[in-house]
Formats: sequence, structure tokens, C-alpha cells
Amino acid sequence: MFKISLPKTLLIIATGICAVSATVPAFAEDVAQAAYKDIEKTLGSVPTMFKILPETAVAGAWAEIKSVQLNPETQLDGKTKELIGLAVASQIPCQYCIYFHTLAAKANGATDEEVREAVAMSAIVRHWSTMLNGMQVDVGTFKTETDALLKHASAKK
Repeated sequence: MFKISLPKTLLIIATGICAVSATVPAFAEDVAQAAYKDIEKTLGSVPTMFKILPETAVAGAWAEIKSVQLNPETQLDGKTKELIGLAVASQIPCQYCIYFHTLAAKANGATDEEVREAVAMSAIVRHWSTMLNGMQVDVGTFKTETDALLKHASAKK
């Protein structure tokens, strides 16, 4: 059986990592530059939120936003996505996100009333989450009650 001591194994792994990582910065820079170009083409400029990321993260962050949030071919329409973003941002809370998602929701057709309702729903969820978690309500009981409530509501239709 071939046997390597732990110190030798760590040395071999470290050497391999160093060899691979020596090529990563140049690759990351090229990939980041391509992402910056696509961001500018799509948005008209490169927002600071992308500029502050490490170059190794830019392409992945942009791909995530472009493939979900900006993609009109997903199951959720743009207005719904932005109202969800606003509701979450209201609970984090994030003043940057609230500003962005409010304007983006309106740009996607949301009314002032829909914006208020999204924020109100986030407040309701936060309130009851606080109550249920704080009072340590049994999850099994909660699920049983929820199933019964939804069955009752469905029967009324």
C-alpha cells in the first residue's frame, strides 16, 4: 500500500493550490472585465455594487441577477420579483434595497397600493414569525392547524 505522511500530504496539496492559484488572478480579471462589459451594455453603467466585489465574484453575481431578476422568461414576472425584493428588504432592513426594489417594482408596473401591500405583508409575516418562534409553538401543531385551515378555505370555494 502506498502511504504518505500527513505533513507530506499537506505539502503536496499546498503546492497544488499555489500552482493553480497562480493562474486564477489573470483568469478572474478577464472574466470580471467581460462581466463589467455586459453589465454596462445591459444597464448603461456599472453600479458600485459590482465594483466593490472581488473580481472573482463579479461574473457569478452578475449571472445570478441576470438569469433570475432580469430574466423575463422566469415563472415570476418582474413586478412580482421586485415586490418580493421590497418585502425582504423591508425586513432585513436595507435602505439601499428598499429604494431600488420600490423603484424597480414601479418600473415593472406596481402601483403605490401594491408597494404598500407588499411592505404590509412583510410586516405581518415578521410579526407572526416573532410570535410563533418566541412562544415556541409546536411546529407539528402549527402544520396540522394550517392544513385544516386551508382545507376549510378550499371547501368554501
